[in-house]
Amino acid sequence: MKYRISIGKHQFEVRVENIHSRPILAIVDGEAFEVWPEGQEATTSAATAARPAAPLPDTAVAPETPLPGAMPEVLEGGPPAGGAHREVRAPLPGTIISLAVTPGAAVRAGQELCVLEAMKMKNPIRATRAGTIRAVHVTVGQTVKHQDLLLEFAD
Repeated sequence: MKYRISIGKHQFEVRVENIHSRPILAIVDGEAFEVWPEGQEATTSAATAARPAAPLPDTAVAPETPLPGAMPEVLEGGPPAGGAHREVRAPLPGTIISLAVTPGAAVRAGQELCVLEAMKMKNPIRATRAGTIRAVHVTVGQTVKHQDLLLEFAD
């Protein structure tokens, strides 16, 4: 889904990919972010506790029509088409500073697969689902670009 968010005089274009995958991919003005939402109960209570008494001035969130060419399965909340759900790609450019898995390793959803350093920040790359690692396409110290293939699931 695509949103245009206004905060004060600033406007941001936010595109949210499949909300059922973990992490959720959110693209804010062309910059990709991985979002790991907390459990439903924690999110609900945290949102209720943090909600201001009155709406913030000049703040609006308005859903817009889906992006042209958006994948129907993303809009419907299903898994990505083809082999996309088998691949783990770099969410941003950086350097691989550690690998936590090898081919043949069984992983659970949310488990750390590797760490990508970008702009002096360490970004853990986590499994979006449970499965077995078929291939690791990167090595420690390797520089990767946005969307480079890092790992593949066997199943």
